[in-house]
Amino acid sequence: MGRTTILTRTATAHHPLAETRVRDHTKLKAFALADRLALAVYKQTAAFPKQELFGLTAQLRRAAVSVPSNIVEGCARNSEADYLHFLDVAYASSREMEYQLSLAARLGYLQGQAHQELVALSVETSKVLAGLLRALRG
Repeated sequence: MGRTTILTRTATAHHPLAETRVRDHTKLKAFALADRLALAVYKQTAAFPKQELFGLTAQLRRAAVSVPSNIVEGCARNSEADYLHFLDVAYASSREMEYQLSLAARLGYLQGQAHQELVALSVETSKVLAGLLRALRG
C-alpha cells in the first residue's frame, strides 16, 4: 500500500522553508477499519448493562476511539518516529480491545453474530496495523 504524503513549506527558526510531511489518514486501510470498529463498538455497547457504564462499556469505547484517533494524530506528526509511535499506540489499543471483547462475551454482554463481527473487525484492524508498522520499519 502506498503512502500519501503532501510536502508543505513551513518557516522555522532554524530553516526558513523547512519541509513538513503531512500524511492523509483517510487513505489508510487501517484508519477505515478502525473507524468502522469504533462505530460498531459504540452501537453494540449501548445494550450493555447500565452497571457497566463506567466499567467495561467505558473501557471498550475508550479503546475503540483510541485506535483511529492515534492513527490520525500520528499522521499529523512531522517525524517518522512520532508517526510510528502513534501507530504503535493504535495497535496496542486494538489488541486491548480484542481482550475486552472476549471478556464481554464471557460475561454474556456480547453474543452470537454481533460478537463475531466485532472480533473479526478488531483482529483485521490489528493485522493491518501490524502490517503497516512492519512495512514502515522495513
